[in-house]
Amino acid sequence: MYRVWNFITNYSLLLILGAVIALVWANVSPVSYEHFIETVLIEDFFIGAAVMGENGEVTRELTLHYLVNEVLMAFFFAMAGKEVWEAVILKNGSLRGKKAATPLVATAGGMIGPVAVYLGLAYFLGSDTYDAVARGWAIPTATDIAFSYLVGRFVFGAGHPAVRFLLLLAIADDAIGLIILAVFYPDPLVPLSLSWLAVSFGAAIAVYVLFNYLPRRLDAGNELRPVSTWVRNKLHFLPYLAAGAISWYGFEQAGIAPALGLLPIVPTIPHADRAFGIFSEAEKHLKDLLNRIEHLLAHPVEIILFFFGLFNAGVQFSSIGSPTWLVLGGLLIGKPLGILIFGAFAANILRLGLPAGMRTVDLVVIGCVAAIGFTVSLFVASVAFESGTMLGGIEVQAAAKMGAVFSFGAVITSVIAGKLCRVQKQHV
Repeated sequence: MYRVWNFITNYSLLLILGAVIALVWANVSPVSYEHFIETVLIEDFFIGAAVMGENGEVTRELTLHYLVNEVLMAFFFAMAGKEVWEAVILKNGSLRGKKAATPLVATAGGMIGPVAVYLGLAYFLGSDTYDAVARGWAIPTATDIAFSYLVGRFVFGAGHPAVRFLLLLAIADDAIGLIILAVFYPDPLVPLSLSWLAVSFGAAIAVYVLFNYLPRRLDAGNELRPVSTWVRNKLHFLPYLAAGAISWYGFEQAGIAPALGLLPIVPTIPHADRAFGIFSEAEKHLKDLLNRIEHLLAHPVEIILFFFGLFNAGVQFSSIGSPTWLVLGGLLIGKPLGILIFGAFAANILRLGLPAGMRTVDLVVIGCVAAIGFTVSLFVASVAFESGTMLGGIEVQAAAKMGAVFSFGAVITSVIAGKLCRVQKQHV
């Protein structure tokens, strides 16, 4: 039993609303929109966007855009990281065992295919285009879990095994996407600092030892595990909030996307003994600290996603250009091809198989559904290209963002692919 509709209404509709307002605002009054999102809250602050001064000195200024994208979105990525962590580490986790083998291989195809199409088409368009857009290769690799899952249920029916396959693929895609963001998109104005990165992981190790390792040591030989149980059910979130703040600051000073700064802390939080699955109704009854924190963050993240859409989707339609079509080509062509080729190879050549009731041709439809990039694609576009970088009179970042917004066209291609592949809907 999945709480999909609640998840979609809580998260996705507010995100869409913010994006729609941004699109309208940016096209009706682009100057006021740009002035709004770049509003400087505090100049020469200890956190904020790195800016190059006239004397070549790098300082930081806290803008509304930075506050939303790098501070508040850290909570969104922490929740995404929580789902990935549980899927990997907990008993019955969806990314454990043979059941996840074919989806994981298909995920690799869903990353490689878009990159190949994006860079291949860019190379075909000439060296000027390629040089201008090459840094955005990761934009079309993203899959929006919530939207793709909703469309997958519409196309396949809630009871079709392809829906579960799609969900596993989307979770794995997000996990790889987080790694890509951290490794390939550091702040160009801030040199990578391993010592500051060590501060982040030091904070994670400290809370892990205090609230995971030591309680288990104290419970050694006691089957009731009283100390571990008390920590898991009663410990307040404040120690982890403090550790998260230190970790976030370490990421920022290290030159790595600070929006990912809470991820080292997530695995250290006392959690449930088994996973019930993303969107599972049972999760709302879990009282462990990790799930309690997720419940506390649920409504604030709804608002955060609204502002993320508002601050990132405001692109003028005149910005449509070659980066737009490259992102769309990577998503709408590269995703289905990559997932089909790699998924079929895993299922039929490596003999890893597909879930009972699922056909190889269903991989085509899954690939079309997974082509909805939106949220993470928008985020990657915002960090891949510097604002103001131009190509043929069009701002590259804005054009790439428009491709991420237009990825909603995958809804149409998914429905058409479902009809052509003769998908038989299966309901619960």
